[in-house]
Amino acid sequence: MTVMSHFPGRRTAASAPAGASALAAAPAGAAAPWQALDARRALIQDRHLRDLFHDEPQRALHMSLDAGPLFIDYTKQRVDAATLVCLHDLARARDVAGWRARMFAGDAINTGEGRAALHAALRGSGPERAQAEAQAELQQMRALCSAVHQARRCGPGGRPFTDVIHIGIGGSDLGPRLALAALKGVVPAHLRVHFVANVDPFELDSALAQCDPATTLIIIISKTFSTAETLLNAGHARAWLMRDAGTAHRHNSLVAVTNNAAAAQAFGVPPDQILRLPDWVGGRFSLWSAVGLSVMLAFGSATFDTLLAGAAEIDRHFLEAPPERNAPLLLALLSVWNINFLGAQSRAVLPYSQRLALLPDYLQQLEMESNGKRIDRDGAELAYATAPVIFGNVGANSQHSFHQLLHQGGHLVPSEFIVLRAGSDARSRMLSINALAQSAALMTGDAAHPDATPGNQPSTTIVLPEVNARTLGALLALYEHKVFVEGVLWNVNSFDQPGVELGKRLTTSLLPAFDAGELPAATDASTRALLARIR
Repeated sequence: MTVMSHFPGRRTAASAPAGASALAAAPAGAAAPWQALDARRALIQDRHLRDLFHDEPQRALHMSLDAGPLFIDYTKQRVDAATLVCLHDLARARDVAGWRARMFAGDAINTGEGRAALHAALRGSGPERAQAEAQAELQQMRALCSAVHQARRCGPGGRPFTDVIHIGIGGSDLGPRLALAALKGVVPAHLRVHFVANVDPFELDSALAQCDPATTLIIIISKTFSTAETLLNAGHARAWLMRDAGTAHRHNSLVAVTNNAAAAQAFGVPPDQILRLPDWVGGRFSLWSAVGLSVMLAFGSATFDTLLAGAAEIDRHFLEAPPERNAPLLLALLSVWNINFLGAQSRAVLPYSQRLALLPDYLQQLEMESNGKRIDRDGAELAYATAPVIFGNVGANSQHSFHQLLHQGGHLVPSEFIVLRAGSDARSRMLSINALAQSAALMTGDAAHPDATPGNQPSTTIVLPEVNARTLGALLALYEHKVFVEGVLWNVNSFDQPGVELGKRLTTSLLPAFDAGELPAATDASTRALLARIR
C-alpha cells in the first residue's frame, strides 16, 4: 500500500502504519473507533500543521491545559477537533476509566505477575491498606534519615556519614539518579550520593575512590535481592567496607531495600536497616518508595515529601479531570495517533534544562520497558505497533546534533519539549526562546525552501515554572499515568517485562559455563566465536 509521507507533495512507498487500515488490527473491543480514526487519518495525513492552525484559530485555547504546576500545549500535534473526538471514543471503547479505577482500587492489573500496581499509594492515593503500608515504610525512611543526619547512626569509630553509595540497576537506579541530578543545588545537600548501576568495574571503583569506608553508607536496592549485577557490586562494596572497618563494624554501613528480607539478612544487613519494597511497586515506578532513600538522605525528608506531593497533584488530576482536559489521557491518545495512524516509530524528548538531562534516559526505561510488547494481555500477537523508540538530549545541545534530522531527515518524529519559564538571566531567556523557536520551526518549516525543510513535524510543549521537588514529582507522575493509559489502549500489560527476564536467564546459563570452559550445546555459533574471542 502506498501512503503519504509527512513531506507535502512527496510520496514514499511504504507499509501502512501498523493497524491503520485493517479492522483486524484494532485492539479488542475498539474496532469502530479504530475504523473512525483510520478515516480521519485518510483525511488529515496530507494536511500541513499550518492549515490546521488556519482552520482552527482557537487551537491555542482549546489544545492547552494546566495539570498541577505543569502547563501542556499540544497545539502543534497533527490533530483537529474531529480527530480528538474519535480518540476519546477509542478511550471509552477500551474502558480507560474502568482500568484506572481498578488500578487505584488495588486490583491485580499486572496480570503477568498477578499483582496490583499501586505506586500511587506511595503518595496517598489507593486502598487504605496500601497507604498504611506506604506510610509505615515512609516513617522508617524518615527515622533512618534523621538518625544519619543527627549523627545518631554513624560509621565505624563513631564518625558521621558523609557519603552514600546507591547500588541498584534499572528502576532501582534511574529515578533516584534523575532526582538527585535535578535537585542538586536547589536545596542544600546533607550527604554526597554516588550511583552504581553498571557491573563494569569502572563505575563502582570510581565511586569508592571518592569515599572513606569509615564515613560511607551503602544502600543495596534489589526487589528480589537476586539481581546479579547489583549483588556482584554489593559484594565488592562490602569487601571494601571490611578492609578497614572489620566484620564487627560494617553492619551500620549497610542498608537494603528489598522484598526479600531473609536474603538481605544473609548478606549481612541488620534487620532494622532493611526497608521493604512491596510487591505491588514495580521497579520503574518505585522512586516514591524506599528506593528513593538516597534522595531523602541527600536533601531531607521535607524535600522528599514535596516530591511526593507534586506527584499526588497529578494523581488527583488524572482521577478527577474530565477527559477533554485530562493530561495523561490526552498525551497517551496523541501517542497512539502518532504511532498507529501517522506511522511514527520514534519520539524525541528534549528537556531544555540541564537539571533534566537524564529525563530521556529515565523515559526510555519507563516507556520502552513498560509498553515495548508484541503480545497482548491474553498472550495473542499484536497486529499493531506499541511503544516507540525514545531518544533525546538536553537542549540546546541537541540542536547541534540530531535536530538536523528532525528538520530535514524525512522521518516522522514527534517531539516533546520540556521548557522552563524564562528567568532574568540572559542565558535562561536564550534557552527558553531556543526551545520555542525549535518547536515553531519543526511545525512551519522554511517557507523559502519548503522542499528542503517542509516542517509539519508534530510536537508537544510542557512548561514548568522551575525545576524543584514539586514540579519534578508532577512531571514524572504525568509520564507514569500516560504510560498506563497507553497500555490500556494497546491492550498490553505495562507492568511486567518478560523480554528483560529472557536476557537474565541466558546470562545465568552462560556465565558459569564460560568460567568452566564448557558452553551449553545449544549455544549458537556466533556466540561461541565471540565468547572465545573475549576469553
